[in-house]
Amino acid sequence: MRDNIAFKVIDAKRFKRQMLNWCRQKPVFALLDSNGYNKIAGASALYSEFDFLAAVNALDIISCKYGNALNKLNECITTEKDWYFGLLGYDLKNEIENLTSENTDQLGFDDLYFFRPELIFILKNNRLEIHYHENDFNEKEIIKTFGEIIDMPPFSEHQRWNINIRQRIKKDEYLSKINHIQKHIYRGDIYEMNFCQEFYAEDMPVDPVILYANLVRISPAPFSCLYRFNDKYLISSSPERYLKKKGSRILSQPMKGTIKRNNDLLLDQSLKERLRRDPKENSENVMIVDLVRNDLAKTAVKSSVQVEELCGIYSYPTVHQMVSTISSELRSGCTIIDLIRSTFPMGSMTGAPKIRAMQIIEQYEETKRGIYSGAAGYITPEMDFDFNVVIRSILYNQTNHYLSFITGGAITANSVPENEYEECFLKAKALVNAIV
Repeated sequence: MRDNIAFKVIDAKRFKRQMLNWCRQKPVFALLDSNGYNKIAGASALYSEFDFLAAVNALDIISCKYGNALNKLNECITTEKDWYFGLLGYDLKNEIENLTSENTDQLGFDDLYFFRPELIFILKNNRLEIHYHENDFNEKEIIKTFGEIIDMPPFSEHQRWNINIRQRIKKDEYLSKINHIQKHIYRGDIYEMNFCQEFYAEDMPVDPVILYANLVRISPAPFSCLYRFNDKYLISSSPERYLKKKGSRILSQPMKGTIKRNNDLLLDQSLKERLRRDPKENSENVMIVDLVRNDLAKTAVKSSVQVEELCGIYSYPTVHQMVSTISSELRSGCTIIDLIRSTFPMGSMTGAPKIRAMQIIEQYEETKRGIYSGAAGYITPEMDFDFNVVIRSILYNQTNHYLSFITGGAITANSVPENEYEECFLKAKALVNAIV
């Protein structure tokens, strides 16, 4: 059983930077930051329940390739009934469906990472709770730990690296691939497909904690997170939720439809309205909403699947995004793993129909996605959870110094290949600026 002690935090922004400094030497940790989005009036359901959530050091770790990974996770969470923080890799699709992944992989991440932490820090409205096991810590030790953190200097390092970032797919080849994908659409193989390309740097030592600090300063997002599993790092500024469970209520919020922002307020508002009215962007969002409705229905109480918001427009530092919200009530007897199996990978990162889209993704992409377009989040002792979609993220292997990020977009019959190519660079902008 866990107990907890509550503390008053005067300056939440300073405390988060102190936590970053305190955690950086730990071999396993997770930091999840809502960056204030959960305080936006009328948008609370879209974002996190916490201002900041951290998990530090591992009592247990699950780290494995696809095959029996979800069953291993299920065994742990049902046996321990404790907090777990971790990552679901895209290639768990091969465990869920009869699919394969044969593309280039220089990162070497496993397909599933979860850990049961020693300490959990929950910050909301300047109230910090530190959760701990009574068998491992006493109240005096927790008070001392809190003192160590608030005595830390706030993390304030700034650095850029002279890195040669390369594209896995050159422009001419990318445009050709889009044309071939559209032929699949014209033939009726698929209606829509998420197509991605990798940007990477080899043999490039960087400090991933500084990278994360750079990224959230440039592009704060509601599902930002930094995960470390020994030499593997996820550095994420994700704006998208994959799936949330609270009691029996399930929430999915696919993001499809993007337009750049402008510093001029009138032009920015005009761009926002253009996105709202764009038939191509609306159609790709609606197709994924239909896919999510179908996925949720597999574990839902009959007639409980509802579209709560269709094609809402939400603004982030560099882009406006179109987001829809779909909810359901989880059917009695269905587990977390049943829910993941019926919805993963998320439709916004695959396409429709999902299985055929994933087959074509494997055919035309040239990099194994790994953790990208998977999910990062946590599971509570009550079997609730919240997972983001791993986009707008940097993956880093500290042993071989391989750095990678992937961007992409939805390809439909109405897609203009040049525009899709430019969208990849628009989404990559904050990631590049965090590095160089």
